[in-house]
Amino acid sequence: MGVRLVMLGDIVGRAGRQAVAQQIPVIRARWKPDLVIANAENATRGSGLSPDHYQKLCASGVDGLTLGDHVYRRVQIVATLERELNIIRPANLPALAKGRRWMQLQAPDTSKPPVFVLTVLGRIFTNLPANDPFSTVTEVLSQLPRRDPLVLVEAHAEATSEKQALGRFLDGRAAAVIGTHTHVPTADACIFPGGTAFISDIGMCGPHESILGRRIDAVVKHMTSSMPIPFDVAEGDPRVNGVFLEIDPSSRRALAIERIELAADPRRPPFVA
Repeated sequence: MGVRLVMLGDIVGRAGRQAVAQQIPVIRARWKPDLVIANAENATRGSGLSPDHYQKLCASGVDGLTLGDHVYRRVQIVATLERELNIIRPANLPALAKGRRWMQLQAPDTSKPPVFVLTVLGRIFTNLPANDPFSTVTEVLSQLPRRDPLVLVEAHAEATSEKQALGRFLDGRAAAVIGTHTHVPTADACIFPGGTAFISDIGMCGPHESILGRRIDAVVKHMTSSMPIPFDVAEGDPRVNGVFLEIDPSSRRALAIERIELAADPRRPPFVA
């Protein structure tokens, strides 16, 4: 059996955290992943990640956590980024940025190779200044402590073209290039000719009765008036979106990629006591 991975999209707010906690047992039973990885940069009130929510997501069964352009929105997370081994900031931030550029995750079955995970920010339509993601990934790959590593690259970017270009650039060098950030899943999951699994965006984990996780009325009011309005996180129709990957442990190339979309049940724990 290959290395089986599940990557979950941006966890948004309380509904996202609760949906993930509820559905991870379902994911483990159905897809039998060796590791579950998730982007958690919107997990705390829709922007950033607190140390408390980091702990709760780990306790719910997430093995590794990535962050994106909201990485430092909750300044308290910096100590966690510096201390813990299963959480990373984007690799293409400036050299003085706090946190790890990549993480190494080991499946419970230690006969399987470790999985190296790194995230890069896109530069098109992105507010947080970042270095070239293409040269950054090349640099990080050359520094990993394995000659032929199994690598998952998260492309946290706005522009579909930039994510597709990064996937093509890394075809044959990474096991998978997985897009996040836009909160809307795309229909382009595939395996490139060189063996790299790719999808432009895996969507979000959170309230789908919303606009990208935010209350519909607030976003519509802002867009029809241009007045500043708080974009509170919504709650309705919680879902979990992500992707399942199977990787050949010998070649370090993808064997399968499958989109995941699960509806959470707000009538069951942890939504209700």
